[in-house]
Amino acid sequence: MEGKLMKWGNSYGLLIKKEEVLNRNLKPGEIIEMEIRKKQDLTKLFGMCKFKRSVKEIMINIKEGYDD
Repeated sequence: MEGKLMKWGNSYGLLIKKEEVLNRNLKPGEIIEMEIRKKQDLTKLFGMCKFKRSVKEIMINIKEGYDD
């Protein structure tokens, strides 16, 4: 589940999407447990790996045999 950290006065709160609240049957004031991890920006990784073949060639090979 994703949430958005917001500053509220001198505190912070986590916004949770309404559909997640409904799906999990959460109620205001309930104590919940959560795991917090900062979402990583993977766009920095693009272009870091060098391949013997072009990405286009690799993608063509991956698609072979999967076309209907």
